[in-house]
Amino acid sequence: MFFRTPKSWLMPVVSQLFLSRSRLLKLRNSAEKKRQQAKRPHVVHFFHQVDDPYSQLLSTVLPHLQSRYNISLETHLVDVPEDSAVPERAMLQTYSLLDAQRLAHRFQLDWQFVQPSEIQNSDAYSASHALRKKWGHYLGATLYYEGEWYWGIDRLHHLENRLKDLGLCQSTDSGPLFLISQFAPCRVAPQGTSIDFFFSFRSPYSALSAARIFHWASQSGVSIKLRYVLPMVMRGLPVPAEKRRYISLDAAREAHVQGVPFGRLNDPVGKPTERGLALMPFAEMQNLAEDYVMSFMKGVWSEGLDAGLDAHLKIIAERAGLNWTAAKDILRSPSNETHWRAIAEENKQALFALGLWGVPSFRYENTSAWGQDRFWVIEDALNSQFDADPLASP
Repeated sequence: MFFRTPKSWLMPVVSQLFLSRSRLLKLRNSAEKKRQQAKRPHVVHFFHQVDDPYSQLLSTVLPHLQSRYNISLETHLVDVPEDSAVPERAMLQTYSLLDAQRLAHRFQLDWQFVQPSEIQNSDAYSASHALRKKWGHYLGATLYYEGEWYWGIDRLHHLENRLKDLGLCQSTDSGPLFLISQFAPCRVAPQGTSIDFFFSFRSPYSALSAARIFHWASQSGVSIKLRYVLPMVMRGLPVPAEKRRYISLDAAREAHVQGVPFGRLNDPVGKPTERGLALMPFAEMQNLAEDYVMSFMKGVWSEGLDAGLDAHLKIIAERAGLNWTAAKDILRSPSNETHWRAIAEENKQALFALGLWGVPSFRYENTSAWGQDRFWVIEDALNSQFDADPLASP
């Protein structure tokens, strides 16, 4: 039994205000008034890491952005991120190239990664790093416009919507440059088709995926294999303040676009996540794991429930169909804790074997992808089976 702390009381209220759409729009309006008062032009700042595939890819499409909107662009050269922001640097370097190539192919961009010659300009790097940190970010391939950050080409649609609202669009084409729809109903998959879903109860992006993937799977005749892992911070990996802030704000923007309730959260780090995972084997035995995952994610990410409290975890468990009396006994079972921790570790090792380390991640046969905004990679791989085998679906 755990008692509710002042932090547990306040966090849902504060987060609901901090992550609300109305607050974001007010901040944008305030930033525009300050820009006008300072008589600044509309400048988009590009933080360019020259040896980063995402930065190189973004740099090739920025001329399209400039031609479409009445803006100017200022480029700042930055060095590699700090170790604390990139816990698995070697895997990131390998995966980022593959991911950028997938994006280029998807959007039919003529782009190839070029390994740059060594550039030595420590003063420029130092100044750009300080500016980026002052404004609140930690990565390359990022754009900053009047108080708000946008990472990579697949977040340009948020910036475009903002620029359109300011009346800066100079094109008759009103559609976003790079936006991919996901989780659309597709042809029924062959019997036995399964997708691995690696997730963490503390990952807001996992929560966004959980809100959509199960319905999509039901429509498509696909089974989802749930592969839960402990959050990075509970695996001893640091998460800098800039990273936490950007992820929460970005997840709120994405949730708004996708129509997923989000923002009244109660961070489940620590005991709440452990208690949540402790009930996963029980939920799976009852064939209620998907319902339980959806209930947990909804509870902690949009309803402000504290899974560290019996009263709140009871709400989460019972609406998923679990018997709370039995669930309480399981929470007290040392053997069950050993069991779920072993499964979480096994899932983590399976994730690493795919060359991935973050969640949500997905795997279908020989194709894997990381990120709630990369499920289209799995959909493409699945659809390619239909194209290769016309008898694969009705």
